[in-house]
Amino acid sequence: MGGRGRAEDRRAALRRSPASGYTRRVKIMSVVGARPQFVKLAPVAEAMTAAGHEHVIVHTGQHYDPMLSDVFFRDLGIPEPDAHLGVGSGSHGVQTGAMLAQMDEVLDRFRPDCVLVYGDTNSTLAAAVSAVKLHYPVAHLEAGLRSFNRAMPEEHNRVLTDHAADLCLAPTEAAMRHLGTEGLSERSVLVGDVMTDVLLKVRDAVLAGGEPNPLADVDAPDGYYVATIHRAENTDDPERLREVAEALGAADKPVVLLAHPRVRAKAAEHGVDLETGSLVVRDPLAYPQLIAAALGSAGVVTDSGGLQKEAFLLRVPCTTVRRETEWGETVELGWNVLANTAEEITAALTRPAPAATEAAPYGDGRAATRAVDAIVERIGA
Repeated sequence: MGGRGRAEDRRAALRRSPASGYTRRVKIMSVVGARPQFVKLAPVAEAMTAAGHEHVIVHTGQHYDPMLSDVFFRDLGIPEPDAHLGVGSGSHGVQTGAMLAQMDEVLDRFRPDCVLVYGDTNSTLAAAVSAVKLHYPVAHLEAGLRSFNRAMPEEHNRVLTDHAADLCLAPTEAAMRHLGTEGLSERSVLVGDVMTDVLLKVRDAVLAGGEPNPLADVDAPDGYYVATIHRAENTDDPERLREVAEALGAADKPVVLLAHPRVRAKAAEHGVDLETGSLVVRDPLAYPQLIAAALGSAGVVTDSGGLQKEAFLLRVPCTTVRRETEWGETVELGWNVLANTAEEITAALTRPAPAATEAAPYGDGRAATRAVDAIVERIGA
């Protein structure tokens, strides 16, 4: 039987109920391309190795700056990618198309039993579409998250990927409810949040003295805030970027903006000064450094999905510069506030400390093992 026929058999098996007590060594291809996906990949790669499965890693090159890519592999102990597409930056269509143009050859070369995609980036959608077209089973890690904002490219990516996937690996009960509402219950499994796995491990290492605070040199006798702003809705429009920069510049403490290359380029293009008032611009940090910086801060300001959750897990107050969030639990528990206007951002930064909580909506740090087990059970039938 040809490769396509075998892939169709595997795809059919993945749609069936899990096998009872039967496992086998499988080949799983992880496709990643952006900083949050590298963090999610780390515990999955560890779980794959521990279980003895063959793991193929494909790096699309969506994040091409070394501080957003290579350093994460090194610091998180992730094996070197087996394939690197090197797509770089570009519009959503150009970037996604460049990935699609190369994924067919990569899939044909490695012939995985399953393609595992992560989160909601262009890399996620491109890998899912390519695999589906060639009849390879697809598992989606971090499935079921919804902002319900269809203006967000990420929302389209996550919804389309969930409906293309054969197995939806959900991080939370809320995500499972969303998948059920969309008719995907039978192909969905609650595994927990894999970013929690690595965050707890890195946090413990930092608290044990394994990583000094890289922002200890900031002149901030009353503390500082850590900021990451990168989403198109906050950076592509000159007036919006200026509004956000001025709001952060008016903060009561220094705001250390860890600026992606794209954000710096947009600011320069628009003539927006990122070194205004309280704003201090630094390069992005390696993941352990970011955790150390957040732990030493008075709060986090971000439009990133991952950092909202990381701040909650570290019990650091978070201000999210968006109108909605996929991580509603952080808001419900008081550790995250949505702030869109300059006035809302200022008010959120200076709000009273949130109430302490022992809630653990994102799992116990073993999500990666559950995710790998779920994939193997479904394709081991």
